[in-house]
Amino acid sequence: QVQLVESGGTLVQPGGSLRLSCAASIKIFDLYTMGWYRQAPGNERELVADMPRGVTNYAESVKGRFTISKDKDKKFLYLQMDDVRPDDTAVYYCNLRYGQLNSWGQGTQVTVSS
Repeated sequence: QVQLVESGGTLVQPGGSLRLSCAASIKIFDLYTMGWYRQAPGNERELVADMPRGVTNYAESVKGRFTISKDKDKKFLYLQMDDVRPDDTAVYYCNLRYGQLNSWGQGTQVTVSS
């Protein structure tokens, strides 16, 4: 089983920036679909951004503000969050999918508030 550990969640003011990290216990090959999801209280978990086979996709609500990337050693997945808004407040989860493999991290809390 793949272990994923998120970090970087914090309290940030509207308009601010932060970077989430996801450490994987295996090398992240481009064949894997890596993604960030989020879940706000009372809402279903939703896709924020993912990288199926190296191609990046973003939810409309975060396009132009968030950037998903991997480090060159392919052990970390990142989510750069700029110009954050109160409705970005949620628990953010890292996900890896490949074939029947579907692994989740424990989540990291992001709170956007003044």
